[in-house]
Amino acid sequence: MALPYYVSPEQVMQDKAEYAKKGIAKGRSIVAMEYDQGVLLTADNPSASLHKVSEVYDCIAFSGAGKYSEFENLRKAGIRHADLKGFTYSREDVTARSLANTYSQALGTIFSQELKPLEVEILVVGIGMGTEPNEIYRISFDGSIIDERAYAVIGGRADVLQAYLKDRVPTPLPPLGKALALSYAALLEGGNSAKIASEGLEVAVLDRSSKAGRKFRRLSIAEIRQFISA
Repeated sequence: MALPYYVSPEQVMQDKAEYAKKGIAKGRSIVAMEYDQGVLLTADNPSASLHKVSEVYDCIAFSGAGKYSEFENLRKAGIRHADLKGFTYSREDVTARSLANTYSQALGTIFSQELKPLEVEILVVGIGMGTEPNEIYRISFDGSIIDERAYAVIGGRADVLQAYLKDRVPTPLPPLGKALALSYAALLEGGNSAKIASEGLEVAVLDRSSKAGRKFRRLSIAEIRQFISA
């Protein structure tokens, strides 16, 4: 009588993690960086219609790397969650930290209970108003959550970009143009190609200085060209 096939729980989790990491590494990188008036999000994204950076609530942005359909579903779920919480309680109760915790729990549950883990890594970014600090949370495929400071990188060769930025992000926080130029240089350092055109960048900001209700704004191609060529 043949013995039933057995795989230890540790091996199952290890295989799931390797599978998810390979999927995420195939995606292109995204850099989040604080600047003097908010937080900048720069993605290596040649598509003009499939966004990797989006607004999810008043002062909160979302970005995903890995399998597009999976992080797009997470983005939509986050918007529904934020809208419902803001409607049920108040808009001030919807924070980047609470949304990041919700994503962390969802990803952790899927990783531990489903056969296939999500091949995604996401960023949840929020700006504080007044003297409140900005928030940058990086959430991995297994639900682990990291509270980042100054900058964060997900997707592609994230380790190469992190090493590049480690000693280059200035203090005090740089102006927008310098932050974008540095993010662009990091993407070139760890990108899939030696040259990334301005049309291949998706750039958005959460801008504290905006007088409008919405703090999220996408930069035009003309603005991107101006900053990276300065």
